[in-house]
Amino acid sequence: MVAHVVLLKPRATLSTDDREALLESMRVAFTGIPEIKRVRIGKRILIGRGYETQMAEHFEYSAIIEFDSEADLCVYLDHPRHQELGKRFFESVDSALVYDFTVVEPAQIRELPG
Repeated sequence: MVAHVVLLKPRATLSTDDREALLESMRVAFTGIPEIKRVRIGKRILIGRGYETQMAEHFEYSAIIEFDSEADLCVYLDHPRHQELGKRFFESVDSALVYDFTVVEPAQIRELPG
């Protein structure tokens, strides 16, 4: 399994309507692409733990998109819906982190690549 993990911080000047349009663009991009196996969208919560103050940057939203393979991730990245999301994303976001991970169940942890 491959996870495409996105943390994003919308521009401070982004209007409520534009923020909602960004989230709607995410919903549309994640709908109807059969290579996507699972998607979770999140909004950051603060629970008063010390690690929260240790972070260099506050990312308000997360998206975790799972695929069966790297090839399926590439199909998604090249898909027109993702391309449209990318345009909205770069117009709307101050900063972001995007990483791709091989993910396994805890019992399979020794199977992770070197």
